[in-house]
Amino acid sequence: MRMAMANAPEYSIAASPPPRLPFVINQGSRFVVASHRRRRRHRHRHPEIDFRSSSSSYAGSTLPMAQLKAARVADVPMAVDVVSPAPASASASAHAGAIVEVDAAEGGRAGGRFAVIGHRGKGMNALASPDRRLQDVKENSIKSFNEAARFPVDYVEFDVQVTKDGCPIIFHDNFIFTEEDGKILDKRVTDLLLEDFLTYGPQNEQGKGGKPLLRKLKDGRIVNWNVQSDDPLCTFQEAFEKVNPRLGFNVELKFDDNLEYQEEELTRILKAILKVVFDYAKDRPIIFSSFQPDAAQLMRKLQSKYPVYFLTNGGTESYTDLRRNSLEEAIKLCLASGMQGIVSEARGIFRHPTAVPKIKEANLSLLTYGALNNVPEAVYMQHLLGVNGVIVDLVQEITEAVSELIAVPEPDPDAKNLSNGAAKDAATPNFSQREISFLLRLIPELVQ
Repeated sequence: MRMAMANAPEYSIAASPPPRLPFVINQGSRFVVASHRRRRRHRHRHPEIDFRSSSSSYAGSTLPMAQLKAARVADVPMAVDVVSPAPASASASAHAGAIVEVDAAEGGRAGGRFAVIGHRGKGMNALASPDRRLQDVKENSIKSFNEAARFPVDYVEFDVQVTKDGCPIIFHDNFIFTEEDGKILDKRVTDLLLEDFLTYGPQNEQGKGGKPLLRKLKDGRIVNWNVQSDDPLCTFQEAFEKVNPRLGFNVELKFDDNLEYQEEELTRILKAILKVVFDYAKDRPIIFSSFQPDAAQLMRKLQSKYPVYFLTNGGTESYTDLRRNSLEEAIKLCLASGMQGIVSEARGIFRHPTAVPKIKEANLSLLTYGALNNVPEAVYMQHLLGVNGVIVDLVQEITEAVSELIAVPEPDPDAKNLSNGAAKDAATPNFSQREISFLLRLIPELVQ
């Protein structure tokens, strides 16, 4: 079925439900994934993974050991920004067919199915990467969000900042670059008026040219922001008006790590964002998240309708603010302020897998982001560990892999008679220690 919205690109609504959850079995010297309905040979073909197996002994028998090469971390920068899954209310959940049911007002936590979330839409732009998929569609654009909607993703994640004149806009970087008379010029995004911000890059008005849009890379180089499918910069309001209504919004509250923010300034910024949400969200599921601990806490105080998640590098980087330095500190912060979940760098989860049951015991949801989330096997292992969802750049590849490896549990006619805890257990797949141990043995090769 195809739908169109006024003044917006067309999009199509996905998709058929994935097959039942597969299980891992040992079959000679090959890694095999079999569904509960039928067994079939399955070998993932991924550019970063060599599945020509070498045998490894386990529990007195031979297990295939996939030779996982490290994901191309340089291709997908690790310092990304992310978020988490969970509609704020039952009505929002039903509207989106969404993944994690949460009632923020009641302090509800996540249950439901494994979520795939499009990072900055259909994927971030890594302009120096040899992988052309990372320069496909302009990140954080209306076109990128609607392209992601062609696949069975539950949410799109994007970064929201507020201009000098109080308008929430969608843009990741703290500074925006252009070239004028052979000179490179940069301005802080939040120092711009909305009218000035929208003059960068391609324009909505036919035949009108904008300022050249450049980007500063992590190595300091400044390059033209060239992608295969470009699109104008946009406001937060436009996203509500022009993006496929089935998609939830994973809204990262973006702040500069190098600046200190007073509560008065944070309040002004967050209220401007909330005004747009309350005016335009309707039944669309919304999740807020932030790396800025004070902003995340304040957003939880300012409203109780939508869940708030704390973003953390999971101990993979160090900060002067101790609240940002570990998963343990993230748990403490969430419990102290009533936040509903954590979004961690995937490497933090693999390096400290014992943190996952602690997060679950605290009744918090858990999402991850990072380069490893573009490796299907790493995504599958996170599902086994208890992660609720992943934020990914390779939307098509990962949604296809998840539909094969991780299925939505089939409805249980007796589930309504179970307690909440029993219902969750009934929907949770059971894996043997042998199956889990085999997958966990791959972690050291992934986290390099």
